[in-house]
Amino acid sequence: MLVLTRKPGEGIIIGDTVTIRIIEVKSGSIRIGIDAPGDTRIYRQEVYDRIRQENIEAAAGWDMTDLDALSDQLADRTKK
Repeated sequence: MLVLTRKPGEGIIIGDTVTIRIIEVKSGSIRIGIDAPGDTRIYRQEVYDRIRQENIEAAAGWDMTDLDALSDQLADRTKK
């Protein structure tokens, strides 16, 4: 992990397309601004962790018979 010290107004460049700027530091909180291309996904850590956990749970719930039935239904649709 890279650890940097930044002051308000200073920034960090990630790759060629992402800039993180420190906007404000007060009362134990830090406001940051992120400038990145529109197709770059940016999540708060707790949201990202929740998405990953839900994806793991959803993937674990698959039964191969369900997948086979879905494949059969799709094959029947394309024949018509």
